[in-house]
Amino acid sequence: MTSRTVPPCLLALAALVTALALTVARSGALPLAGWYVLDAALFAVAVRLLRKVPGGQVVPLVLAGSVAVAAVGLLAPPRTSDDAYRYVWDGRVQAAGISPYARTPDDPALARLRDPGLFPVGDGCAGWDERRTTAGDCTRINRPAVHTVYPPVAQAWFVAVHPFGGGVRGVQAGGAVLAVATTGLLLAVGREKWRAALWGWFPGVTVWAVNDAHVDTLGVLLAVAGLGCAARARAARGVAVRGRAVRGVAARGVAVRARAVPGRAVRGGLFLGGAVAAKLLPALALPGALSGLLARRPDRNDALLLGSALGAFALSYLPYVVASGTSVLGYLPGYLREEGYEQGHIDRFGLLRLVLPDRLLPWAAALVLAVVVGAVLRRGDPHRPWAGALLVTGTALLLVAPSYPWYGLLVVAMVALDGRWEWLAVPAAGQALYLTGGQEAQQLSYGTALCAVLLVPLLRRRRTGRVAVAVGAEK
Repeated sequence: MTSRTVPPCLLALAALVTALALTVARSGALPLAGWYVLDAALFAVAVRLLRKVPGGQVVPLVLAGSVAVAAVGLLAPPRTSDDAYRYVWDGRVQAAGISPYARTPDDPALARLRDPGLFPVGDGCAGWDERRTTAGDCTRINRPAVHTVYPPVAQAWFVAVHPFGGGVRGVQAGGAVLAVATTGLLLAVGREKWRAALWGWFPGVTVWAVNDAHVDTLGVLLAVAGLGCAARARAARGVAVRGRAVRGVAARGVAVRARAVPGRAVRGGLFLGGAVAAKLLPALALPGALSGLLARRPDRNDALLLGSALGAFALSYLPYVVASGTSVLGYLPGYLREEGYEQGHIDRFGLLRLVLPDRLLPWAAALVLAVVVGAVLRRGDPHRPWAGALLVTGTALLLVAPSYPWYGLLVVAMVALDGRWEWLAVPAAGQALYLTGGQEAQQLSYGTALCAVLLVPLLRRRRTGRVAVAVGAEK
């Protein structure tokens, strides 16, 4: 029997999906920024109503909503980013038996791999996602004169989705599969099932993960799997330690569980290493997986997790190193210079710039991040590794203040595990900056996000204290 709380939630979810479809279709009823604001408001309403739905009906509702939210991202070609075209090209190059790190897209030797989808002909090359190659040809691939920047697990994903159409639609469909799979994994790993909707129904999943098909989603999926394994390994280890004094059959049962712990730690490390080799950014989740390490005696699980993570990352590069040598770094060094992460070219660190001179910004950001990592390693909860991962990742994004909102997809997934929804202000800040640009917008958007991250917990504690006082008074 359907609860009376389900229809209102379904209505709000339907409104959200409709608004997202119109956002992707670029309806003229509202400017793009207006659609984003409406999407965010409907998302908040839908999740709020979901919390009133009885537990037994939450999981199917979250999954159905996740499928719908992902599906509407397939209604149009990429609207706000052209990265997907590079994914298609890298997959096509690998399918032809060529390392994507070896040659650039405008290399004449690869001209036989071109098609109108990536190299349009006769349209004037005037589209927002079109530019000229060195030879003057038109292409939708960004930075066609440089080598790829994407790590090896991302490259494996590009070649895996290549057979499904060999174009941008196949990459988008792959993004939808990853997005829904992440929702399912969050439902399996998370302790409160409704929280999975914070990812599965999040408007950025439609836009960034599916329509723009950013490979960050692959990194998110692998990171969630890795942190889930880390938490289960720690929980099983706790059972084994508590059961040492138990005798008889119960003790033998505990011993069986204890033997499974190393396997979980290794799997967690492999997943996390794969996540880093998909988009590098999930490296920020590693301190969370080792939460509390400095406050306890490191054990075999810690060594296995860290060792397997490093091993998976290194081994993923091995085939490409054999094929391409040191060129496996691709355009990464140039990309970091271009994006303003080196001294003398500062386009990042907007909030720190309010109080420090430019020459100190990278060092100050590194110091603050190191302090946060140290706090997680000393005081983090090993049974909730996603809490530490959220703190480190969110802090890093606040410090760097990037204009690419899809970097925040990892934050969204960690919020879905940990429940601290105020951190959603961080990817929202990236979206606001992406739409407007400029230093003032950077400082305003990320400054607002910082205020939300700092103030909401205070208000939450104050409310919790009031409830506790009221309960005590009733007693």
